[in-house]
Amino acid sequence: MEKAIIGKKVGMSQIFDTDGKVIPVTVIEAGPCVVVQKKTAEKDGYEAVQLGYEDVPERKLTKPEKGHLDKAGVSPKKHLKEFKLKKAAEMNVGDVVKADAFAAGDHVDVTGISKGHGYAGVVKRHGAHTLKATHGTGPVARHAGSMGSGTDPSRIFKGKIGAGHMGVDQVTIMNLDVVKVDPELNMIVVRGAVPGPKGGLVTIRSTAKTIIEKKGDAGISANPQKASARVNPQKASARR
Repeated sequence: MEKAIIGKKVGMSQIFDTDGKVIPVTVIEAGPCVVVQKKTAEKDGYEAVQLGYEDVPERKLTKPEKGHLDKAGVSPKKHLKEFKLKKAAEMNVGDVVKADAFAAGDHVDVTGISKGHGYAGVVKRHGAHTLKATHGTGPVARHAGSMGSGTDPSRIFKGKIGAGHMGVDQVTIMNLDVVKVDPELNMIVVRGAVPGPKGGLVTIRSTAKTIIEKKGDAGISANPQKASARVNPQKASARR
Protein backbone atom coordinates (compact mmCIF):
# COMPACT_ATOMS: atom_id res chain seq x y z
CA MET A 1 0.00 0.00 0.00
CA GLU A 2 1.24 3.48 -0.88
CA LYS A 3 1.80 5.63 2.22
CA ALA A 4 2.97 9.17 3.04
CA ILE A 5 3.69 11.27 6.12
CA ILE A 6 5.29 14.60 7.10
CA GLY A 7 7.99 14.89 9.74
CA LYS A 8 11.13 16.60 11.00
CA LYS A 9 14.73 15.49 10.74
CA VAL A 10 16.10 14.87 14.24
CA GLY A 11 19.64 14.00 13.20
CA MET A 12 21.97 11.16 12.25
CA SER A 13 23.19 8.26 14.33
CA GLN A 14 24.32 4.68 13.91
CA ILE A 15 23.02 1.30 14.96
CA PHE A 16 24.31 -2.25 14.74
CA ASP A 17 22.59 -5.05 12.87
CA THR A 18 22.44 -8.70 13.92
CA ASP A 19 25.82 -9.35 12.26
CA GLY A 20 27.48 -6.54 14.21
CA LYS A 21 27.81 -4.26 11.18
CA VAL A 22 27.39 -0.52 11.64
CA ILE A 23 24.41 1.04 9.84
CA PRO A 24 24.39 4.85 9.42
CA VAL A 25 20.82 6.03 10.00
CA THR A 26 18.77 9.21 10.09
CA VAL A 27 16.13 9.62 12.80
CA ILE A 28 12.94 11.35 11.68
CA GLU A 29 10.11 12.49 13.96
CA ALA A 30 7.15 11.64 11.72
CA GLY A 31 3.59 12.76 12.38
CA PRO A 32 1.03 12.57 13.68
CA CYS A 33 -0.57 14.09 10.58
CA VAL A 34 -4.26 14.82 10.01
CA VAL A 35 -6.10 14.54 6.70
CA VAL A 36 -7.24 18.13 6.06
CA GLN A 37 -8.65 17.77 2.53
CA LYS A 38 -9.54 14.96 0.15
CA LYS A 39 -9.40 15.29 -3.63
CA THR A 40 -11.58 12.96 -5.71
CA ALA A 41 -11.52 11.99 -9.37
CA GLU A 42 -15.16 13.04 -9.84
CA LYS A 43 -14.72 16.55 -8.47
CA ASP A 44 -11.04 17.37 -8.97
CA GLY A 45 -9.92 14.98 -11.71
CA TYR A 46 -7.46 13.10 -9.54
CA GLU A 47 -7.26 11.39 -6.17
CA ALA A 48 -5.11 12.86 -3.40
CA VAL A 49 -5.13 13.82 0.26
CA GLN A 50 -3.78 16.91 1.99
CA LEU A 51 -2.02 16.26 5.29
CA GLY A 52 -1.53 18.79 8.08
CA TYR A 53 1.41 18.61 10.46
CA GLU A 54 2.49 20.39 13.66
CA ASP A 55 0.11 22.45 15.76
CA VAL A 56 0.51 26.21 15.65
CA PRO A 57 -1.21 29.10 17.50
CA GLU A 58 -4.28 30.35 15.69
CA ARG A 59 -2.93 33.92 15.62
CA LYS A 60 -0.16 32.81 13.26
CA LEU A 61 -2.60 31.76 10.53
CA THR A 62 -4.13 33.96 7.87
CA LYS A 63 -7.92 34.08 7.58
CA PRO A 64 -7.97 31.87 4.44
CA GLU A 65 -5.76 29.30 6.18
CA LYS A 66 -7.92 29.34 9.29
CA GLY A 67 -11.09 29.01 7.23
CA HIS A 68 -9.64 26.07 5.30
CA LEU A 69 -8.81 24.22 8.53
CA ASP A 70 -12.10 25.15 10.22
CA LYS A 71 -14.00 23.67 7.28
CA ALA A 72 -12.23 20.36 7.88
CA GLY A 73 -12.73 20.60 11.65
CA VAL A 74 -8.98 20.41 12.23
CA SER A 75 -6.93 22.35 14.76
CA PRO A 76 -4.50 24.96 13.37
CA LYS A 77 -1.59 23.33 11.54
CA LYS A 78 1.69 24.87 10.49
CA HIS A 79 2.46 22.69 7.46
CA LEU A 80 0.13 21.41 4.74
CA LYS A 81 1.22 19.01 2.01
CA GLU A 82 -0.72 17.19 -0.68
CA PHE A 83 0.07 13.62 -1.69
CA LYS A 84 -1.26 11.70 -4.67
CA LEU A 85 -1.87 8.20 -3.32
CA LYS A 86 -3.46 5.18 -4.95
CA LYS A 87 -5.44 4.49 -1.76
CA ALA A 88 -6.50 8.12 -1.26
CA ALA A 89 -10.14 7.18 -1.86
CA GLU A 90 -10.08 5.02 1.28
CA MET A 91 -8.98 7.95 3.49
CA ASN A 92 -11.31 10.55 4.94
CA VAL A 93 -10.98 14.07 6.35
CA GLY A 94 -10.02 13.85 10.00
CA ASP A 95 -8.09 10.58 9.73
CA VAL A 96 -4.78 10.57 11.60
CA VAL A 97 -1.62 9.19 9.99
CA LYS A 98 1.04 8.10 12.47
CA ALA A 99 4.55 6.70 12.23
CA ASP A 100 3.25 3.14 12.56
CA ALA A 101 1.82 3.46 9.05
CA PHE A 102 5.34 2.43 8.01
CA ALA A 103 7.18 -0.69 9.10
CA ALA A 104 10.76 -1.91 9.16
CA GLY A 105 11.77 -3.11 5.71
CA ASP A 106 9.67 -0.58 3.78
CA HIS A 107 11.36 1.34 0.98
CA VAL A 108 10.71 5.09 0.99
CA ASP A 109 11.59 8.33 -0.78
CA VAL A 110 12.52 11.21 1.55
CA THR A 111 12.20 14.82 0.33
CA GLY A 112 13.61 17.88 2.08
CA ILE A 113 15.20 21.28 1.52
CA SER A 114 18.99 21.07 1.34
CA LYS A 115 21.23 23.15 3.59
CA GLY A 116 21.96 26.67 2.35
CA HIS A 117 25.56 27.67 1.69
CA GLY A 118 24.97 31.26 0.62
CA TYR A 119 26.77 32.75 -2.40
CA ALA A 120 29.47 30.22 -3.27
CA GLY A 121 32.26 30.20 -5.81
CA VAL A 122 32.57 27.81 -8.71
CA VAL A 123 35.07 25.58 -6.87
CA LYS A 124 32.82 24.95 -3.88
CA ARG A 125 29.55 24.99 -5.83
CA HIS A 126 30.49 22.78 -8.78
CA GLY A 127 33.82 21.23 -7.82
CA ALA A 128 35.76 23.07 -10.54
CA HIS A 129 39.54 22.79 -10.65
CA THR A 130 41.68 25.52 -9.17
CA LEU A 131 44.62 27.09 -10.98
CA LYS A 132 48.16 26.37 -9.86
CA ALA A 133 49.09 28.09 -6.62
CA THR A 134 52.63 28.91 -7.73
CA HIS A 135 54.32 31.72 -9.68
CA GLY A 136 52.37 33.54 -12.35
CA THR A 137 48.81 32.69 -11.32
CA GLY A 138 48.05 35.83 -9.40
CA PRO A 139 45.09 36.22 -7.05
CA VAL A 140 42.73 34.21 -9.27
CA ALA A 141 43.47 30.63 -8.19
CA ARG A 142 39.79 29.92 -7.41
CA HIS A 143 38.26 31.83 -10.32
CA ALA A 144 36.27 30.13 -13.05
CA GLY A 145 38.90 30.74 -15.71
CA SER A 146 38.24 31.03 -19.42
CA MET A 147 34.61 30.92 -20.50
CA GLY A 148 35.26 30.33 -24.19
CA SER A 149 35.80 32.30 -27.36
CA GLY A 150 35.10 36.03 -27.37
CA THR A 151 34.50 36.47 -31.14
CA ASP A 152 32.08 33.62 -31.70
CA PRO A 153 29.63 33.04 -30.07
CA SER A 154 30.50 36.15 -28.00
CA ARG A 155 28.32 35.00 -25.14
CA ILE A 156 28.10 32.36 -22.42
CA PHE A 157 25.71 29.48 -23.03
CA LYS A 158 23.00 28.74 -20.49
CA GLY A 159 23.97 26.07 -18.00
CA LYS A 160 27.61 27.07 -17.77
CA ILE A 161 28.93 26.39 -14.26
CA GLY A 162 29.74 29.47 -12.24
CA ALA A 163 29.44 31.17 -8.89
CA GLY A 164 26.00 31.69 -7.42
CA HIS A 165 23.51 30.78 -4.74
CA MET A 166 24.20 27.29 -3.37
CA GLY A 167 21.76 25.05 -1.55
CA VAL A 168 18.16 25.60 -0.39
CA ASP A 169 16.96 23.28 -3.16
CA GLN A 170 14.31 20.59 -2.93
CA VAL A 171 16.16 17.28 -2.90
CA THR A 172 14.70 13.77 -2.91
CA ILE A 173 16.70 10.73 -1.78
CA MET A 174 15.07 7.67 -3.29
CA ASN A 175 14.76 4.06 -2.19
CA LEU A 176 15.91 4.33 1.42
CA ASP A 177 14.89 1.38 3.57
CA VAL A 178 13.20 1.80 6.95
CA VAL A 179 15.35 0.24 9.66
CA LYS A 180 13.16 0.82 12.70
CA VAL A 181 9.81 2.38 13.67
CA ASP A 182 8.91 3.54 17.19
CA PRO A 183 5.17 4.41 17.38
CA GLU A 184 5.39 5.72 20.96
CA LEU A 185 8.01 8.33 20.06
CA ASN A 186 6.69 8.91 16.51
CA MET A 187 10.12 7.98 15.20
CA ILE A 188 11.04 6.51 11.83
CA VAL A 189 14.67 5.47 11.39
CA VAL A 190 15.90 5.18 7.79
CA ARG A 191 19.22 3.95 6.48
CA GLY A 192 21.54 6.67 5.14
CA ALA A 193 21.38 10.46 4.99
CA VAL A 194 18.47 12.70 4.08
CA PRO A 195 18.60 16.35 2.91
CA GLY A 196 18.27 19.32 5.22
CA PRO A 197 19.52 20.49 8.61
CA LYS A 198 18.49 19.18 12.00
CA GLY A 199 14.90 20.20 12.59
CA GLY A 200 14.27 20.57 8.87
CA LEU A 201 10.90 19.57 7.43
CA VAL A 202 10.87 16.34 5.39
CA THR A 203 8.22 14.24 3.69
CA ILE A 204 8.30 10.47 3.57
CA ARG A 205 6.37 8.42 1.04
CA SER A 206 6.51 4.96 -0.46
CA THR A 207 9.27 4.77 -3.04
CA ALA A 208 8.52 5.25 -6.72
CA LYS A 209 11.25 2.76 -7.56
CA THR A 210 10.46 -0.80 -8.59
CA ILE A 211 11.80 -3.08 -5.88
CA ILE A 212 13.36 -6.27 -7.26
CA GLU A 213 13.62 -9.02 -4.70
CA LYS A 214 17.01 -10.71 -4.56
CA LYS A 215 16.98 -14.37 -5.50
CA GLY A 216 19.32 -17.15 -4.43
CA ASP A 217 22.85 -17.54 -5.71
CA ALA A 218 23.09 -18.82 -9.27
CA GLY A 219 24.26 -22.42 -9.43
CA ILE A 220 25.57 -24.57 -12.28
CA SER A 221 22.85 -25.29 -14.78
CA ALA A 222 21.95 -28.88 -15.59
CA ASN A 223 21.07 -27.86 -19.15
CA PRO A 224 23.88 -29.11 -21.45
CA GLN A 225 23.03 -26.36 -23.96
CA LYS A 226 23.97 -23.60 -21.50
CA ALA A 227 27.51 -22.35 -21.14
CA SER A 228 27.33 -22.67 -17.35
CA ALA A 229 26.82 -26.45 -17.73
CA ARG A 230 29.79 -26.99 -20.01
CA VAL A 231 33.17 -27.50 -18.37
CA ASN A 232 36.26 -26.58 -20.35
CA PRO A 233 38.79 -29.43 -19.89
CA GLN A 234 41.60 -27.07 -20.90
CA LYS A 235 41.19 -25.03 -17.72
CA ALA A 236 43.29 -25.94 -14.75
CA SER A 237 40.27 -25.64 -12.47
CA ALA A 238 38.48 -28.37 -14.46
CA ARG A 239 41.41 -30.81 -14.41
CA ARG A 240 41.61 -30.91 -10.62
